Amino acid sequence: MVGTAHRNTDGTGVEGVAGGVGVTALLVAAARALESHRSDSLARDVYAEHFVRAAPASADWPVHPRQVPDGDANPLWGRFARYFGLRTRVLDDFLLRSVRVGGARQVVLVGAGLDARAFRLDWPPGCVVFEIDRKEVLAFKHRVLGGLSATPRAARVPVPMDLRADWADALPRVGFDPAAPSVWLVEGLLFYLPPAAETYLIDTVEGLSAGGSALAFEVKLEKDLLEYRDSPLYTATREQIGIDLLDLFDLAPRPDSAGRLTDRGWSASVHTPFDFTRLHGRGPLPEPNDALAGNRWVFAEKPRPAEVGRGA
Repeated sequence: MVGTAHRNTDGTGVEGVAGGVGVTALLVAAARALESHRSDSLARDVYAEHFVRAAPASADWPVHPRQVPDGDANPLWGRFARYFGLRTRVLDDFLLRSVRVGGARQVVLVGAGLDARAFRLDWPPGCVVFEIDRKEVLAFKHRVLGGLSATPRAARVPVPMDLRADWADALPRVGFDPAAPSVWLVEGLLFYLPPAAETYLIDTVEGLSAGGSALAFEVKLEKDLLEYRDSPLYTATREQIGIDLLDLFDLAPRPDSAGRLTDRGWSASVHTPFDFTRLHGRGPLPEPNDALAGNRWVFAEKPRPAEVGRGA
């Protein structure tokens, strides 16, 4: 994702998810596995637990709710995991709606991590899923999915690129068409980027997006993330699996990326996760000293030229 994990040395990609930001991909995979085994599951990912078990860093983490003794009362494997389950469902719905209703056939996962959407979602014919991430992360994913004989349900194009490199030029070389509508997902990535890198990424997506394209991304709006250092969520993550998220997040004030897109003619809506908890009837709700308080999910669409003309 953001080049903070160790360099891979054995070709398996394991070291790509062994530390730093890379290991957070395993955290999210464990959350998806837990969600998949819930009786009231919001999203199912049969591949997630295999990623978790394949990496030494996460081999003993829970992948089934019965493996969490205190259940939903556990801030990490209860509430935080449910957050990721809800996020998965909402972004699944966004992607499928964009290709089924909006008609886009290019899907770009920026910082794809251990996302298995190319394999588990019911894509319309003709869809191509581009997965951009570091070579080490994609190698690990390929090894695990290959061992399961998993078959993608859309054309899948891995793009092994560090996001600090020129991935915008790399995409057209592997078949991406900037003149055709596309759907972009930036999930669980922008927290880790400096503000200038976030702005560059949003500007790059905007420049590669034809009319009719759509984008979803996740941001944090707190002015001072350190105010939540002692929150149950961050404390449990540090104590139970040794990940200090606040050491990984970039703590500088965040840019207004939704406003930047709006200024360039996109329509954008900004939601709290709790909006979708209420919509689906399950998921996290606000609580005191809440590390999720500043999280926002942004959904944006770029109008087609005809739509711009009608609005003039």
